Amino acid sequence: MNIRPARRLNAVSEYYFSLKLKEIAEMNARGANIINLGIGSPDLPPSEETVETLCRSARQADVHGYQPYVGIPELRKAFADWYKKWYRADLNPDTEIQPLIGSKEGILHVSLAFLNPGDGVLIPNPGYPTYSSIGNLVEARTVPYDLKEENGWQPDFDALEQLDLSNVKLMWVNYPHMPTGAPATRKLFQRLVDFGRKHGIIICNDNPYSFILNENPGSILEIDGAREICIEMNSLSKSHNMPGWRIAMLASNPQFVQWILRVKSNIDSGQFKPIMLAAAKALQASEEWYATMNRIYRKRRIIAEAIMETLDCRFDPKQSGMFLWGKIPPKYENGETLANEILYNTHVFITPGFIFGSNGNRYIRISLCCNEKQLQEALERIGEKGKKGERK
Repeated sequence: MNIRPARRLNAVSEYYFSLKLKEIAEMNARGANIINLGIGSPDLPPSEETVETLCRSARQADVHGYQPYVGIPELRKAFADWYKKWYRADLNPDTEIQPLIGSKEGILHVSLAFLNPGDGVLIPNPGYPTYSSIGNLVEARTVPYDLKEENGWQPDFDALEQLDLSNVKLMWVNYPHMPTGAPATRKLFQRLVDFGRKHGIIICNDNPYSFILNENPGSILEIDGAREICIEMNSLSKSHNMPGWRIAMLASNPQFVQWILRVKSNIDSGQFKPIMLAAAKALQASEEWYATMNRIYRKRRIIAEAIMETLDCRFDPKQSGMFLWGKIPPKYENGETLANEILYNTHVFITPGFIFGSNGNRYIRISLCCNEKQLQEALERIGEKGKKGERK
């Protein structure tokens, strides 16, 4: 039998972290005790009120059936209130908000809703790998655009204007930026809105990191006229310690939301009602709750910075988010070389920057989703390796 998969699989490979975590599991099975500083999966719990709401609701007899494809009204209103309070953006909860089973799912739905085979999609380099893989799966033409350290990891709009934009339909942006931690600015959002309106390109801002070590959460939807051409996705995975709950949302104008819903309603059957009710409770978190989380992340960040310094890596102390992005010293060929050396010699896993695009080749990324004790042990392991190298 000559069975072959669809041609689209030729354009993608298994996700890097999927492969690496299998290798780490095998190493751990042999007794390696790997400290994982790779993935941004919060190790802290949601608020007690969030968990209690889930438990209380799940005990009710009438909450276990299918739910509306648009999510329950309580969740949409909670998202709208959250955006009004923290992002200064007025959203209509009935027509401008669509709950998602994670923003990774949203990337697929947006791409299916707007991209025909051969249409162009602008992909940040470096950037979240799923933007390009989903673009390839829907058979779009992925067009990388450079983000560089010397430009603050922001788009070079002069360079963008030189590209052939004739059939580009969509542009992915992600601020605060992952993996570099570059913060968002109102000026940047205004330029993105102006660029999208000028060329008829939908600007989709992926915004899950704005509450982590960031004094001023911002949204592209704050900009006047943004909803005409912009979509924003947001998630509770990072901001509320709920990655496994799979709760996110997108917001835009009613027409865009309806087109995306047309795709989504044919792919999934909505979310568990108790999870949505708990998410609505999570979105009511106080300023002190966010501050408490950030106090923990700041302590972890100090140790992560010490790890970078031990490795002779250079980093921008102003970066935000739950990662620390650092440039490797010249003696290493690339970030993967350094990351593998650290993994195999010290049993500490850090992420090489190449997985985010060619502009990340000379960088590494450390996750702050690891407690202080483990981070301190990672620092000591890496420091001890350096001492042994000096003795040699």
